[in-house]
Amino acid sequence: MADVSERRGVDRVRSVLAPFGVAAVTAAAFAYVSAVDPNQPGHYPTCPLLFLTGLYCPGCGTLRAMHALGHADVVAAIGLNPLAVATLPFLVFWWARWTLRSWQGRPARTSLAHPAYLWAFLAAVIVYWVVRNLPFGRFLAP
Repeated sequence: MADVSERRGVDRVRSVLAPFGVAAVTAAAFAYVSAVDPNQPGHYPTCPLLFLTGLYCPGCGTLRAMHALGHADVVAAIGLNPLAVATLPFLVFWWARWTLRSWQGRPARTSLAHPAYLWAFLAAVIVYWVVRNLPFGRFLAP
């Protein structure tokens, strides 16, 4: 009987290795971006779209926003890339759901959300991308 309970514990630990691995890599990347200031030239490459066209992509300002979050400056982070900051709670929710399902031994879901939500998010990203490059949307520029 003890062998079965030990095996269950080992299986549970193995089942959460992938979610914890993703969390570890994410934490390391976040720590690096928090420590190495993206506002200083030469540390990170320039956005290729910005470099070639002068237009902001939906991700422009995300590194600086994560750096600001790493220094607990939420207002600055929102000012740099509000879409990236607004997306973070959803990413944390999906990671937590994945971890819980793995711990419980339930199969991983093959979809993040209903396709209508994913299409709506894609549409929001495209609208955000266009508006931040228009004169009246400069408040969205990093």
